[in-house]
Amino acid sequence: YLNLKSFFSNMFYLLLLENTLQNQNCSDGVDAAVLADLSAVIHRVDRRFLSVTIDASLASEEKFMYLLSSPKIRTLAGALSPAFVRFGGTRQDFMVFVPRRPGPGSGEAAEPSCAELDLPSWLEEKLKADWTQQKLILLREDLQRKYRRVKFTESTVDLLHSFSSCSGMDLIFGLNALLRTADNTWNSSNARSLLQYCESKQYRMSWELGNEPNSYEKKAGIRVDGYQLGQDFTRLREMMSESKLYRDAGLFGPDVGQPRDHRVDILEGVMILIRCVHVLSSASYYVNGRDTSLEDFLDPEVLDTLALKTGEVLQKVQLASPGKPVWLGETSSAYGGGAVGLSDTFVAGFMWLDKLGLAARLGLDVVMRQVFIGSGSYHLVDDNLDPLPDYWLSVLYKRLVGPEVLKVEASPSVARSKRVRLYLHCANRNRYGSGAVTLMAMNLSKKPARISIHALVSSGTVEAFVLESEQPGEDGLYSRSVRLNGVVLKMLDDKTLPDLNGLRLPPSEHLQLPAYSLAFFVLTDARAAGCE
Repeated sequence: YLNLKSFFSNMFYLLLLENTLQNQNCSDGVDAAVLADLSAVIHRVDRRFLSVTIDASLASEEKFMYLLSSPKIRTLAGALSPAFVRFGGTRQDFMVFVPRRPGPGSGEAAEPSCAELDLPSWLEEKLKADWTQQKLILLREDLQRKYRRVKFTESTVDLLHSFSSCSGMDLIFGLNALLRTADNTWNSSNARSLLQYCESKQYRMSWELGNEPNSYEKKAGIRVDGYQLGQDFTRLREMMSESKLYRDAGLFGPDVGQPRDHRVDILEGVMILIRCVHVLSSASYYVNGRDTSLEDFLDPEVLDTLALKTGEVLQKVQLASPGKPVWLGETSSAYGGGAVGLSDTFVAGFMWLDKLGLAARLGLDVVMRQVFIGSGSYHLVDDNLDPLPDYWLSVLYKRLVGPEVLKVEASPSVARSKRVRLYLHCANRNRYGSGAVTLMAMNLSKKPARISIHALVSSGTVEAFVLESEQPGEDGLYSRSVRLNGVVLKMLDDKTLPDLNGLRLPPSEHLQLPAYSLAFFVLTDARAAGCE
């Protein structure tokens, strides 16, 4: 019954799509031709390229960390693996580890299985209701820029490690860099205590020191220059080298925010620490969440700023340490916690998919989405822990897109308007055969677009995964629901995602892209030499 229902839904959507586009005059839409080179890969990203963060605000009261034991949350997270999960953000630099137990490993019981850790439904409902109120308190702190010190115990670390391991993710823990001595060097004693506990539990994880050090003066009245930051990272690396478990563990950072004129010095000085870290990470946002607009989210010029903002970082890193990986260690649509009514709606998907496509093309290796769960308006799940549009977009990316980046451009006339944006990768080889490619396409216009794919394949199978808002037109851009090939996406139950099936298109030299839509087109017969 479900298969027949899916079949007829797909057939109805295909007929509806064809009828809608046929009723449009050619002059009312956009014609785009794909210019692609399938012969060679231009970059290969990490297999965990699309990764996520858990905001440290979740630990503002330790009880909220138990939300990570929700069966629904773990189901949603598991669908995004393999991935890194970074625990950090503004409040990581106000967190202090206060162990409750007498000493490392004393009297520890065996760690329970993932199934035994499921959060009872009654407790989940209570925590969700309390979290809604807690977010208002956190928002007030953000607006006043007054952050209180938060104490956390072994429970926070245990819950994070359990969440990451049960979800198939690799944990990165952000340490507090604002614990300073009288001479403004980093006080590492609290971090040492935390590392000792984690080693006693044999928790395999990576580490980060501080969050956006160029904002320390604004949020804490402490100025740390690039040279001092390098010394702090050197101290952490020395401390890790004393540990059998962590001597070879990852050290990432420093998540420098977007360089602004008055703190360009931090970026210059950061090059001092480049030998200490495995990866240099930076934070990136497009707009200020408190004064942005719908138009900004659809503006090609705004989307193009990613290349400008990361270009300086990439250039300096390659000069200082050729081949050193660069990540976006924290990124989303709008800084300041996101844009209310925009960052968690369908329109945010244009910024998110474009960032994934452009970041891979630029040569970045990992992009960490702020935030999977935590305070703010840019999360992937809502207050009821239900998935939002960008979550579904992320799951489709994971399933359909491989790590190999191919060169693709739109025809010159379309490239100038930049309203149809295209990115091309080899298809995910866990799902598709050798030589298949995935074309990511987005239409920022209120008019439909037609994409010529003769340069990719003149005939053969194309699977279409077209995402549109639940509601048509511009009003639908504010929706928190999304349709895949005409079907609204919802979880079937707390442990089951819906089938995310593509629509097999008849052989054609053109692909149809509705107005205000995002799409993945998998060309299974492309025979791309770079993907074989």
